[in-house]
Parts: sequence; C-alpha cells; structure tokens
Amino acid sequence: MAEHQIVFDDGAAYEKMMGTWSRIAGDLFLDWLAPPSGLRWVDVGCGNGAFTERLVERCAPAEVQGIDPSAEQLSFARTRPAARLAQFQQGDAMALPFADNSFDAAVMALVLFFVPDPAKGLAEMVRVVKPGGLIAVYLWDVAGAGMPHAPIGAELGAMGIKTARPPSFEISRMEALEQLWNNAGLEDIGTRVIEPLRTFTNFDEFWAINLLGPVIGPTVRDLSPDKVEDLKRRVRARLRVDADGHVTCSARANAIKGRLPA
Repeated sequence: MAEHQIVFDDGAAYEKMMGTWSRIAGDLFLDWLAPPSGLRWVDVGCGNGAFTERLVERCAPAEVQGIDPSAEQLSFARTRPAARLAQFQQGDAMALPFADNSFDAAVMALVLFFVPDPAKGLAEMVRVVKPGGLIAVYLWDVAGAGMPHAPIGAELGAMGIKTARPPSFEISRMEALEQLWNNAGLEDIGTRVIEPLRTFTNFDEFWAINLLGPVIGPTVRDLSPDKVEDLKRRVRARLRVDADGHVTCSARANAIKGRLPA
C-alpha cells in the first residue's frame, strides 16, 4: 500500500480535524510566550488561520501577516473574524515576501516539519524580524509519536500499514530544534513540551474527525471493510472513555523560542 502525500487543501475539514487542536495547543503556547501587546507579527504557514485568530484575539497585535502556500486554506482564513486585522497571502516559508526587519515576532504553528529545508525557513524568519525580536514555533512531536492521531497510527503500524510523515519530521525532536536555534545565532533560547487534551463526544466523533485528515483518511479508505473494523476495535481499546462515552485524547508538541541579538 502506497503512502499518501500530506496535503492540506480543505479549510473547513482542517478546522474540524486540526483547527481545534491548533487552538488548544496554541493557547498553551501563547501562555508560555506571554508577549506584550502592540507587536507586529508574521504567522508563517498560517493554514486556515486557526492560530492566527488566537494571536488577534489574545495578543492585541498592531499587525498580523499570515503566509501559506494553500489558496484553499487562505480562502477559509479570510472568512474568520480575525481577518478584521490579519492579512493573508499566498507565499513560501523559504522565501517570505517581506523586507528585512519588518516584524517584531515571527511564529510557526505546527508547520516547521513541512518546510523542506527547516534551516532555510528559520533563516527567513530571522531575516524579516527586527533585532531583539522573537522567533518561536511549536510542532507536533512526530518523531516521538505525539501526533493527535497517534492511537490510530500506532494500530495501523501494528497491522503493518505505514502512514505518511511530514518531509522534515526529524526536526520535531526537541534536541534538533535546539541545535537549529543555536546554529541561527538566536539568544535567550527556551523550550517547552506542550501536552494538550481534547475531548470528543464519543468514539464515532473521534473516528470521523480523524478521517478528515490527509494522513489517516486516505490510508483507512484504502483498507477492506474487515480491516477497518479490526482497526476500529484495536483503536477503541487504546482510548480513554468515560462513563458517558466521551473520549479524551492527548497529544504532544515541542515548542522553542529565541530572540535575535539586539
């Protein structure tokens, strides 16, 4: 069975599947950053704007620019209330369409492992941020099985079925992030593990939402009905289910921050 390429091109499906996770983890990330108000931000790989909206709602920014390669995701982002302030445009994380020293802070939320050359992506963030400015990212610990769909991925693996991983998944390791930030000459480097929790109404909701994603959905749809039922049985046995049938899942992200020398 061939692995499917990971492509996010449906903003509404992404909102149900990953947007909620992005906001939960993003709030923990922003709590940790505790940025002052009035900053000019660039959100690199903003997707459908889930995290961008948290920036606008929580951080009282002077400006937010969202950049993403997906026109479909950006179309969804422009429908958000955050679009009253944030501007969204198509672009490449490795060639940001901004002048040097344009922003006070640059962030990537759940993105760096999708950048083909993470060092080049970080270098672009450094280029567009002013001296003394903030560079921060968080991303699922893919290398450590921290993805939200890990219960399904683990059972697929036990069945001998591989699932796609981001092209630069190794950068999700904390030690790899720290080395990258140090190599870029950033200062005041700090790290944190973020472990968000999400509760689903029942197993059926958990299952349906995960099938909306570009990793689990295409893989499961390739399976025979018998294998799908076997997989669901295996996954159910892994999950925490309360007396009312609610399913609570955890995920794990690695976060890092640093500042440009003033």
